[in-house]
Amino acid sequence: MLSGLLIVLLPLLLGYLVPVRHDGLMAVINRAVNASVYVILLLMGISLAGLDDLGHQFSRMGGQAALLFAITAACNLVALWWLSTRLRWRAGNSPAIKDAPTSKLAAMLGSLALVAVVAGGVALGLMCRLAGIDSAYPIAEWLAEWVLYVLLALIGCQLRNSGMPLRQILLNRHGLAIASTVAASSLVAGLLAAPWLELRWNQGLAMAAGFGWYSLSGILIGDQLGPVLGGVAFFNDLARELLAFLLIPLTIHRATPLAIGYGGATAMDFTLPVIQQHGGVACVPVAVVSGFILSLLSPPLILFFLSL
Repeated sequence: MLSGLLIVLLPLLLGYLVPVRHDGLMAVINRAVNASVYVILLLMGISLAGLDDLGHQFSRMGGQAALLFAITAACNLVALWWLSTRLRWRAGNSPAIKDAPTSKLAAMLGSLALVAVVAGGVALGLMCRLAGIDSAYPIAEWLAEWVLYVLLALIGCQLRNSGMPLRQILLNRHGLAIASTVAASSLVAGLLAAPWLELRWNQGLAMAAGFGWYSLSGILIGDQLGPVLGGVAFFNDLARELLAFLLIPLTIHRATPLAIGYGGATAMDFTLPVIQQHGGVACVPVAVVSGFILSLLSPPLILFFLSL
């Protein structure tokens, strides 16, 4: 088990050791990460199409994703509301950024585009089944595993070269507190959800350790526990992001830690523009630190729990 963990973690660590000082090369790496995510999700869809009794498997996946999302959302929201009352920090009247890099609609469409890729993979897999090409399913799983190794190396490189120094992270107490609360409450939710999902305790923890990073959590879980549970993790974390888009405007001036924290790992990228628009510039460093910490924790935690 531990050897499997090391094999998967090794690309992440190797990527983290690579400094990139050229902006053009970093842009290529960012595009390669996005392309790898799309390829793996397409292959995951093909693998889903290869399952027996596909209709039942999809029904099971939807029910499990809804249950995991409900438990995780409840734990996160209660814990973040408590943190909001303790910190007593609000966005206040800091100037808002009107021309944020991405609108809510564009960000949501970007998230839903990934769902469309999975659906396209399922359609492609069903076409292979009708054509009698059964070899497509093991080939898809093999390709997904190797593309995953490339993706982890690229993500490690991204994290290393994100421009987030350790000193800046440790000195931002609000970002640290929010990230710690999200991580702890999500793992509690995973433990609570495990028996309901008929999973072992460590598998429940792994399912909850995506912290909103749906593209990666679905891939890592799917590689270790199969495409159905990979789909559960993917849709659970995707639903978190979609709910965050609705919660941020409603809560950021009343419970700022809750608004920033509920986006999880996406607070440093996909939900950051919405946080900027409605909370202003004072919220940006806190959101970036919180999202960065959760992004750094998620891959090794998922892999560690799956190795137990």
